Amino acid sequence: MTKPIVLSLGELLWDMLPSGKRAGGAPVNFAYHAAMNGVEGYAISALGQDDLGDELLLETEKSGVKSIIQRNAWPTGTVQVALKNGIPEYTIVKNVAWDHILLTRELIDLVKKADAVCFGTLALRSQESHDTIIELLKHTKPNALKFFDINLRGDHYSKQLIEELLESATVFKLNDAELLLLRDMFDIRGASDDEACRWFLSQYNLDYVVLTGGSTFSTIISKTNESSTLATPHVEVVDTVGAGDSFSGTFTAKILTGSTLEEAHRTAVNTSAFVCTKDGAWPKYPEQMPDYLAEQKA
Repeated sequence: MTKPIVLSLGELLWDMLPSGKRAGGAPVNFAYHAAMNGVEGYAISALGQDDLGDELLLETEKSGVKSIIQRNAWPTGTVQVALKNGIPEYTIVKNVAWDHILLTRELIDLVKKADAVCFGTLALRSQESHDTIIELLKHTKPNALKFFDINLRGDHYSKQLIEELLESATVFKLNDAELLLLRDMFDIRGASDDEACRWFLSQYNLDYVVLTGGSTFSTIISKTNESSTLATPHVEVVDTVGAGDSFSGTFTAKILTGSTLEEAHRTAVNTSAFVCTKDGAWPKYPEQMPDYLAEQKA
């Protein structure tokens, strides 16, 4: 049986953690965890023609994520990550290789085959990658999941960009801090979390809205009025780098491979909790993923 194809469009970079550098980038984290949950995961990005790029390409290949990685004259992307109580703070280097992803026939042909495509705001901060990614999204299959994980970072976004990506999306994921910011941006200040999510669902004709609340909860609402809310299990946190991306990639893979919304949500929560117990965004999976939600109830 052919596996569904899931693509990530955007940043591939080194997270420079206090414990050393780790391969990362939100879209590629998404592809890694999607691939670990039963689909064929691809990363589309760009690296510099430098030692960091050579190392990162090797790490990507070792991870099991397939890739179309362009090499160009700009430096390989890096992010300085400072951890405060396990919570990451990011300093993102500008004008790096993934700011210059070129539109090619090879990318268009792959996007046409994809069952899901993931994208966020960060990779569209530069005009070149913005234009490439927006054009690629026009070539997706009519029934493809287009997963917009907003991932707001620093000043690398605008309301205009968010609206543009919402128009392209079928799934919208954000966290509670991002929803607070969007309440002001979209003038929905008086709405409850549920009402705000349903506003986005209706306003942009989405299939799903996913709201995560860090250490407290996550909620998924569908256009068919299904919903699932789960408490976040308490685990021994090493760092939370990539935890949200692992949730997104797992949820997408499970929906594509036939899980119900509730089943996909539960698996996503457990995967995200597991990632929090490990260094970096691409930990090796255990033979059996712990069921932290069941352990919490016991």
